[in-house]
Amino acid sequence: MNQPSVMLAVETSSDACSVALGAGTEVFVRHEVAPREHTRLVLPMVEAVLKDAGLGMSDVDAFVMGRGPGAFTGVRIAVGVVQGLAFSVGRPVLPVSSLAIVAQGAVEAGAGHVAVAFDARMGEVYWGTYLSDSDGVAVAIGQESVIAPEAVPALHDGPWIGAGSGFSAYPEALAQRLGLSRTLPDSLPHAVHALVLGRRAWKEGEAVEAADAQPVYLRDRVVRS
Repeated sequence: MNQPSVMLAVETSSDACSVALGAGTEVFVRHEVAPREHTRLVLPMVEAVLKDAGLGMSDVDAFVMGRGPGAFTGVRIAVGVVQGLAFSVGRPVLPVSSLAIVAQGAVEAGAGHVAVAFDARMGEVYWGTYLSDSDGVAVAIGQESVIAPEAVPALHDGPWIGAGSGFSAYPEALAQRLGLSRTLPDSLPHAVHALVLGRRAWKEGEAVEAADAQPVYLRDRVVRS
């Protein structure tokens, strides 16, 4: 199956509202750290990247959706926007993990092994571990989970880099206990990195219809934010 030539990614699971359009070898981006402003920002961002590229919505071949985990409201915004846009033009959706998106950013900065932790509140973190494959794409090792930081298992076969807000919320329980020499606690999911994972997801046959693009919260109890 040929790769889509035009892909639009939307990621709103964190304080960052992020949209990226990949058209051939060009990428058009809008990314702003603006807590609680995603509803206002996201559709104008979509319109802006399409305008920058000289394209219309019907030119998009596939949509990439940051599926979570993350802030409940933020995850829902991305899901709702992508479902609506994809349905309107009859295009498939590629849901990708918001944890993996952060890992991809670290991989592109040179990391080989990345542990990602988002502060999930309630004394827990959203947790995932990833390695860079031969194509420079972050690949999950095991299952993503929601877990108490003190219960995160030891890491092996590093060196490892830690990324995400969990490392600033729980520095002793995570970075110090796990022996990480470097952390990137300010790392937020970026739609540019979501595009990379979306291309891989397309290659792996993970595209779904708009109605089947669902959020991933990792816990039954959600903290609305």
